[in-house]
Amino acid sequence: MLLQGKKLLITGVLTPQSLAFGVAEHAIAQGAEVILTGFGRAKSLTERSAKRLKPGTEVLELDVTNPAHFPALTEALRQKWGRVDGVLHAIAFAPEDALGGNFLNTPWESAQTAFRISTFSVKELAVACAPLMPPGGSIVALDFDNRQAWPIYDWMGVCKAAMEATVRYLARDLGPKGIRVNALAAGPLATIAAKGIPGFKALAQYWGKQAPLGWSDKDSHDHVAKTACALLSDWLSSTTGEMIHVDGGYHAVGAPPVETVEAPPEGVPTNPTPKEG
Repeated sequence: MLLQGKKLLITGVLTPQSLAFGVAEHAIAQGAEVILTGFGRAKSLTERSAKRLKPGTEVLELDVTNPAHFPALTEALRQKWGRVDGVLHAIAFAPEDALGGNFLNTPWESAQTAFRISTFSVKELAVACAPLMPPGGSIVALDFDNRQAWPIYDWMGVCKAAMEATVRYLARDLGPKGIRVNALAAGPLATIAAKGIPGFKALAQYWGKQAPLGWSDKDSHDHVAKTACALLSDWLSSTTGEMIHVDGGYHAVGAPPVETVEAPPEGVPTNPTPKEG
């Protein structure tokens, strides 16, 4: 199996609708051992989801805004496994006033919160797990391609763009240790997190018209989860610092196809000869 014997830390599982849940589900089916993270009152939801994945799946406490939680995570993983082969970063958050067209009015405090949780935590998680990762280890960060400015995404888009840069710098610094770091840029998916983004439904509906392979915000979770598992496996052993797209090809096409061209009125030539003079 693709992940036989691999020990994977997976963050971001809240409910079975979470994209990270799908990754964990496929990883277990492919032979991996999995530990999840959660924190606060929401941890009970993660623990409930863990039972649906596999009885006995452990959930460790990790609040990425608490610096003390990272060394505690390292020690817990050392005690439990002694090593970590792969890590999925699936954590993102922006306050309401940092989204939805409020870019010019967002206060620093809200942008700072979004950056710490959505971007800086990738570095913190990598630093916490890298000492336990043997050569061949893999870190995958879930992403939404932000090489362009998007409507409604605002400061979360800025944070994702910064995360993409963070992935490249981590790839540079961890590569000599044999650890790969990549971003997985998915198209819009119907998750609990997406419900908090104003105008998400309109974006998701438009996406399928431009993506050459089509796209469904409800049915494409599986495609993203399988790609994440491939990145966590040994099969992409020389791929690092990349942004891997799983978006139906949307990113490669500049505009939706022109589906119909209105025919000229009957009797009018399509290429009339211009009159002299």
